[in-house]
Amino acid sequence: MEDEVERRQIEQILELDQEELQIEEVEGFLESSDDDRDTNGVASTEDFTFNTNLTSLHSYLGEVDDTRHRSAFWEGGAILNIPLFYLEGVVLFPEATLPLRVIQPRFIAAVNRAMNQADAPYTMGVVRVYRDSDNGPLRLAKIGTTAEIRQYRPVEDGTINVVTRGQQRFHLRRRWIDVEGAPCGEIQIIEEDVPFRTPRDAYAKLAPLSNLRSQQMPSLNASSLGGGNEENDSEANSEESFESELSQTERRIHQAAIGSSYESDRTDESLSSNDDDKLSESDDQSESPCLNDSSFILSSPSNHEKQIRNAGLGIGTKSMARKVSRPRSHPSRTVSRAFWPYWVYQMYDSYCLAQKAADLWKQIVGKPSMDGFVKKPDLLSFYIASKIPISEPTRQELLEIDVISCRLRREIELLERLDRIQCRICQTVIARRSDMLVMSSDGPLGAYVNAYGTVHEVMTFCKANGLALIGLPDKEYSWFPGYAWTIINCASCENHMGWLFTATNDKLKPKSFWGIRSCQVTDEMR
Repeated sequence: MEDEVERRQIEQILELDQEELQIEEVEGFLESSDDDRDTNGVASTEDFTFNTNLTSLHSYLGEVDDTRHRSAFWEGGAILNIPLFYLEGVVLFPEATLPLRVIQPRFIAAVNRAMNQADAPYTMGVVRVYRDSDNGPLRLAKIGTTAEIRQYRPVEDGTINVVTRGQQRFHLRRRWIDVEGAPCGEIQIIEEDVPFRTPRDAYAKLAPLSNLRSQQMPSLNASSLGGGNEENDSEANSEESFESELSQTERRIHQAAIGSSYESDRTDESLSSNDDDKLSESDDQSESPCLNDSSFILSSPSNHEKQIRNAGLGIGTKSMARKVSRPRSHPSRTVSRAFWPYWVYQMYDSYCLAQKAADLWKQIVGKPSMDGFVKKPDLLSFYIASKIPISEPTRQELLEIDVISCRLRREIELLERLDRIQCRICQTVIARRSDMLVMSSDGPLGAYVNAYGTVHEVMTFCKANGLALIGLPDKEYSWFPGYAWTIINCASCENHMGWLFTATNDKLKPKSFWGIRSCQVTDEMR
């Protein structure tokens, strides 16, 4: 069935390529028009006749054979020796597609080694290389992604066309050149964070006593929390809603944390006033007693705990934290008690963050429902990171974040700030987020390789400003079947920004769109 679908798609590509080239005047492309937009500002796809599934086939590479091999995933911490592939201007994420036209002899040797090695067949490591300045030396990132070779075809001129797919992140431990000239490296697979309904280790450390008091100690509601009955009822309801979304295991952990805090609270009521005075004096010397008191830390700080501290939870909010004595001799008193409401948990709940990120992504890109991704926050975080129209260094930053909730929070911050797309050199505004256009089933940003083996990560827009066309349209080696490409530079600084793609026949819609290189934009947003 898949072979039949692919055959029909190839026939569509051939039909598009046989059409005669028809190009409108350049002025028509530079004019701004809002006729093709929906009410949310996202480019409308109702008039599309272009099949976006054709782009993801990378048919410009010619015939490539499916290797019909799927590599097994390695456990976190596993150490492997694999060939390496260095790419400038590209960051590969797990589950993302990466096409390659391998021309350089050392990388041809690397691909051949990957195809024949016994320990990790069809697998190589992709690492980003970069320069600190335009004329600076090349540097290698310490975090990369394994790439599985899905399609492979040697070409008569000695080059190789391959299509790979990102698999797992890794730390690059060391590297060398083998006897055949292939770059190789010793890598360690990164153990991925597991998404939970609430942050890992958060239950026992930030037990929501507001819910406990509203259910088990109603007489203390007004005096302890200083709020009216309506506010307490609302908070209790939100906590009940929160618990209803937990699994049975997570609910048991949650209730155990509350129970521990309750037992500790009862013990604290019998303490002498002198102990309270001592703690009060100690609290006055600390900005965040609930988070910084060493007596309540049960283990070494996790990434989640560090993130909570960095976020400033508890800083300057002494009125929210109850001053209690926690002698080291009583184990139950090592549990932190703080009046954190339900929304505090949401700030680090991977699934809540995934829903927010998916909603923002839909607003910007206009994609259909992403419910499947929301149920898998780890995959959603990688998907957005690989498609968001930001600069290459920022995407490398996202790749290096180990905690899912932290990666999602950073992506939400970027999505909320994302508005203008600016030239990296002169800061000229060339497009806005509402101009984004999805021309591939892979999303609004994808990786493509040109005839010279250079890989470009390109984001597509329905309109752009401040760009100059260089040369005439060319149909050869087009990444989008049925469209001719023309080089575009920034009109202010002449920086190579990407390409204008124009339809080669009147049947194709949109008639034109812009492909902007992600490595040539800046992150100075808003």
